[in-house]
Amino acid sequence: MRIISKKTQYMISLKKIPHTFTIVFTLIIICAVATWIVPGGAYQREIIVVDGVERSVVDPDTFEKVPNKPQTWQIFSAFYKGFVRTSNIIVFIFMIGGAFWVMNQTESIQVGVQGFVKMLEKWEHLAFLQKIGVNNIVLTMVIILFSLFGAIFGMSEETIAFIIIFIPLSISMGYDSIVGVLICYVAAHVGFAGALLNPFTIGIAQGFSGLPTFSGIEYRFIVWVILTTITIVVTLLYARKIKRNPKKSMMYSLDQYWRDRIVDQEEKESPKGTIASWVVFGIIAAVLIYCAFTITYTTIHIGNGTYVLPLFPILAVLFLVLGAYTQFRSLHSFVLVILLFTILVLIVGVLGYQWYVMEIATLFFAMGILSGAAFSMSLNTILKSFLDGCKDIMNAALIVGLAGGIIIILEDGQVVDTLLHSVAGLLRDSGRVPAIGGIYVIQNLLNILIPSGSAKAALTIPMMAEFSDIIGIHRQLTVLAFQFGDGFTNMITPTSGVLIGVLGVARIPYSKWVKFIFPLIIMLIIIGFLLLLPPLYFPFNGF
Repeated sequence: MRIISKKTQYMISLKKIPHTFTIVFTLIIICAVATWIVPGGAYQREIIVVDGVERSVVDPDTFEKVPNKPQTWQIFSAFYKGFVRTSNIIVFIFMIGGAFWVMNQTESIQVGVQGFVKMLEKWEHLAFLQKIGVNNIVLTMVIILFSLFGAIFGMSEETIAFIIIFIPLSISMGYDSIVGVLICYVAAHVGFAGALLNPFTIGIAQGFSGLPTFSGIEYRFIVWVILTTITIVVTLLYARKIKRNPKKSMMYSLDQYWRDRIVDQEEKESPKGTIASWVVFGIIAAVLIYCAFTITYTTIHIGNGTYVLPLFPILAVLFLVLGAYTQFRSLHSFVLVILLFTILVLIVGVLGYQWYVMEIATLFFAMGILSGAAFSMSLNTILKSFLDGCKDIMNAALIVGLAGGIIIILEDGQVVDTLLHSVAGLLRDSGRVPAIGGIYVIQNLLNILIPSGSAKAALTIPMMAEFSDIIGIHRQLTVLAFQFGDGFTNMITPTSGVLIGVLGVARIPYSKWVKFIFPLIIMLIIIGFLLLLPPLYFPFNGF
């Protein structure tokens, strides 16, 4: 009798799982076949200004049939075009991966993770925390934080940078890489779906609908609380199962990559500040002090409120205190302070100055170089480490470009507008509940084709707003249906560059992610539909 080892069985089963490249390329072929079957069609578009930004908007009365353009050899050029279209996210992934690889060479994140886990172990001895569980408190707080980030300023691409932090932390706490993605990426996108003030979905959609900006926030707050609570419960239940038996995780074998990178620093003495680290301290302090005097006040818009705060002066003072203190304590702690202030400046930049991937990538790139310099690395060593990080994250970047080709095929084949026109026409003779349900389903399906919330708002909201007037549904409810439809399926659609990037960085195969997340997505979609019903029957403010 032949006995097959567990390792051999694992390798055999792994070979049966299609690679993410295979799955995405297969979808490109399917879309190319669709361009031969689906008739061509096109809407005329006009340029309007929403909140001071020009948007291309569909004229709902201008649909006409046009010759479709069957795609053949274009399935191969789709990779190139998809790479060009998603180049901002791809470069973002490379710069983030390279920057964190440099920081990882200092072992500061590992030291910080180990120190945090040891601190949790000390807290677990406290009687009043034993029943709740310190780990549960940490997971809950992180989920709420990132859900707020998604709900308030639409955090999405930024989660790619945080994945590199939370997966090692999750595994060090006895969980798996999926928990790391849940508390960061999923939490942010649930907040994105239940958005309170998200300018990329709520702001744009309400602008197209002619509604007051961020109106209806009272009911959306109830929605956000419900969706975030569900995410917390699901995460804690799954985390508890993995904590009890880590081998129950479908990622147990693949997570060996992360376990190998978590080095036990217990016996290693952390060095104090050096001349190089004090130079880095001086550079960062000088930049923050300069910002404190030149842009003393930062204007932040939250809802209809405007807040003018001296954020850079506050950051400058905090860095002078924390930076100097950690220099005398340990060099690893100083590098973690650099990471902390990178995140704080990121938040200020996004909220106050509308930073996007270019500014964020630049910020993290500087973080990587300064972290290496603080540890007295030569420029040659820093750049070599940066390139090693780019190589390590190559698959994640390339798969984003390939996924972008799915939309390219459908657009070049002239079938996207036909699909939109067809599904919208099905709702015209239905009642209010079926109609709002239909709008919701359409938005979920369109999100597979058009994962960009702002692009989908420009394409669908002008038509859906007029349609809602005809059937007697408040435009605010149409916006809410768009909001849900844009948020939930983003966490499963292979056309989302952010999702593919996150999974690539986390080293979670797309097929395994779908197997895990699909039940949660179905549950969220059902709950989303139920949350659309109360405004039909009860007078909520803004509805």
